[in-house]
Amino acid sequence: MKFVDEARIEVRAGRGGHGSASFRREKYIPRGGPDGGDGGDGGSVWLEADAGLNTLVDFRHARAFKAGNGQPGQGRQRTGKSAEDIVIRVPLGTIVRNIETDEIIGDVTQPGQRLLVARGGTGGKGNIHFKSSVNRTPRQFTEGTPGEERALHLELKVLADVGLLGFPNAGKSTLISAVSKARPKVADYPFTTLHPNLGVVSLEPGRSFVIADIPGIIEGAAEGAGLGHQFLKHLQRTGLLLHLVEVQPIDGSDPVEQVRTLERELERFDPELLTKPRWLVITKTDQLAGPELELARDRIVAELQWQEPWFAISSVSGAGLKSLVSRIAEALGRT
Repeated sequence: MKFVDEARIEVRAGRGGHGSASFRREKYIPRGGPDGGDGGDGGSVWLEADAGLNTLVDFRHARAFKAGNGQPGQGRQRTGKSAEDIVIRVPLGTIVRNIETDEIIGDVTQPGQRLLVARGGTGGKGNIHFKSSVNRTPRQFTEGTPGEERALHLELKVLADVGLLGFPNAGKSTLISAVSKARPKVADYPFTTLHPNLGVVSLEPGRSFVIADIPGIIEGAAEGAGLGHQFLKHLQRTGLLLHLVEVQPIDGSDPVEQVRTLERELERFDPELLTKPRWLVITKTDQLAGPELELARDRIVAELQWQEPWFAISSVSGAGLKSLVSRIAEALGRT
């Protein structure tokens, strides 16, 4: 399931160091010639494709990148030190656009591929370059040139790792809000999700997974009923499905029958969807307490004869969320 992940960053390459206007100064050599060295080059800014990344979530916190300036030249024809380049890691498939001109600078599609987004300035020339037969003591030198500076728009079409499946009001939007920074519309009535919502669950810098909230699917979705029918095809692209069901549905219906109804819809649309890894997530457990919760939870699992992993959670209180996220990360190989 592909969604668009976007970020804006500022990049600034380093300025080149100035050339030196120096003259040789040694004992017994009163008229030493020019010996000013060149300035070093400023650092450039590159983007590099990293197959280990799958979102742009890290750029929510780090948005400005500045390379160092080149060092100025010195006497005795010593060239200033050039600054190190900056390499920014981005996911495969990132498209880079210059915000000011709206031109696409390029994209990175192969692991390790680099894209130059801001070229460092060139170091200036020292006065040794200006010596001639008619100008034996040149005082001329050139300054280093400034580095490029750009505002960039990064765009990535993200393949969701996890898809949330369930009836309207099953708690999908609340779950994605609780485990990520996504803020979908949440309310206590059906069909609050009109479009897929994408959330990035960040475990730590460089490790994350993408979770997608699909609009609620109802009976007849395979034939076009409800809001979720056009999104059933997206479920084919996810690596893991979480089948959400309320422990005590607000409309008084049977949660077991809800699960079976959606299983029938999946089978009618594409029987292979039922062969995908699909975990049962019993939601809104904060609505029941103690033995009543255990009885309702155990009945759902037993009557479904559920063989895959299952979890009981409350996105409001946070109960069970840590365990669920940890198991997802483990299953996706993000641990």
